[in-house]
Amino acid sequence: MTVSQEPKGLTLTVLGSGKFDYELLYLRGMLTAPGTMGIAIMGGVMSSLAKAKTASVTSPDSAAAKDTPNLQSFIACDAWSGAEAAVKKALGHYNFPLQTLTNQNLKGIEQADIVLLSCKPYGFKDILGEKGVKDALKGKVLVSILAGVTQQQIEEFLYPEGAEKVDGACRIVRVMPNTASFVGESMSVIQTSTPPLSSTQHALVNFIFSSIGRVVELPPAQMDISTALCGSGPAFFALILEAAADGAVAMGLPRAEAQLMAAQTMRGTTGLVLNGEHPAVLKDKVSTPGGCTIGGLMSLEEDGVRGSVAKAIREACVVASRLGGEKREFVNHRR
Repeated sequence: MTVSQEPKGLTLTVLGSGKFDYELLYLRGMLTAPGTMGIAIMGGVMSSLAKAKTASVTSPDSAAAKDTPNLQSFIACDAWSGAEAAVKKALGHYNFPLQTLTNQNLKGIEQADIVLLSCKPYGFKDILGEKGVKDALKGKVLVSILAGVTQQQIEEFLYPEGAEKVDGACRIVRVMPNTASFVGESMSVIQTSTPPLSSTQHALVNFIFSSIGRVVELPPAQMDISTALCGSGPAFFALILEAAADGAVAMGLPRAEAQLMAAQTMRGTTGLVLNGEHPAVLKDKVSTPGGCTIGGLMSLEEDGVRGSVAKAIREACVVASRLGGEKREFVNHRR
């Protein structure tokens, strides 16, 4: 009698950042744990896997139960020893094997099936240039979430002779998530790959980033604008939210209530748009003739808010492209 064997479980390794940045922020109380984006992604994946595991028992025919990749183990690598305790504190409540390594990136990569590069952008060459790393990446998927670092830059660093000439060269995938990944509301942009990833690799990458929010796939030429809109967008929207709250405080609302009301109003508005409502139609629905809404909108238009926001997105796109080595002219000519 032949005994069928369970397929080998996959391992996700996350490569964090250097000691100085994290330790300094951690000691100042500015971070609850080092490597926060990597932790958020691992946490989202673990949460999705836990839900799928429950669904496999309660609803074995559901999509969640059937389409979940066989991710079973996690490795977190960092250069700061304090990261180990912080990672375990953040993720230890999930019932998944979790290994933490300090200054042992090579070991983490060797044990991985898919590697997430989440260091500071300037540090990727130190990590990927370590002796043995190139060989350890053979046949694996390397996902980069580094702002301003292109897939081509990483590929040329690893394989200066050309990845197509290297047997078993790793597949490099660039992804732009954003800070809302910490609350499971990221807008992640996955760069399309040429040649395409295998169906298994594609499903695995999509699962990881769908675990922290929504996902779209776009070609390389649109990654800079995606960085501006999705990566920088939370800061722009936070400024608008803060300005709305300031106006309410100026008219007598307590600060805490004003911030809550502004945030929930923005959240509700985005919910309507995500459900299919066009922003222009939504705006007109609220604007009764001679009412307070149209009065406020006229003030915003007269002060050029629409153009200023659009210009900020364009400027951020230019800066993102220059980080990647392009020489576009700045939109803001006051630079």
